[in-house]
Amino acid sequence: MSKPEFVYTTYIETSLEKLWQALTDGDFTERYWFGHRVRSDWTVGSPYQFAKQGAPTIEGKVLEADPPRRLAYSWDSCSPAEKRERTSRVTFQLEPHGKIVKLTVTHDDLDEGGVTLRNISVGWPMVMASLKSLLETGRPIDIDPRSAVEREAACG
Repeated sequence: MSKPEFVYTTYIETSLEKLWQALTDGDFTERYWFGHRVRSDWTVGSPYQFAKQGAPTIEGKVLEADPPRRLAYSWDSCSPAEKRERTSRVTFQLEPHGKIVKLTVTHDDLDEGGVTLRNISVGWPMVMASLKSLLETGRPIDIDPRSAVEREAACG
């Protein structure tokens, strides 16, 4: 039986290079990823970490790095050990289409029915919408991701 996966595709009016920078530069991620700042040297095998206000939130290892077209990393939540799920994987595929870039995010190797699957199913669309808004208008979206995830959990 295959593990669940989440796939999200969007089209952003930007360059491959600018989108790659937005995915890998902490100054960028902090602006559109609701205060989460990423840090890594983005070489295969190197660690990366997202932190919010200095507190680690997500960490893992760089699995693939082919600037500016493909990036993949493992995904481990920094939540308490009793809440940890299997290590999952995130892959970003960037494809140029004239003045726009097709961005496909695939998050796979997830636990079926797990908290990570529930959270990223709400979280990735918000993060990608905020990224798209920032690159196209200069402003990220204004939404509280925690309340959206909690609202989805209550309805689901």
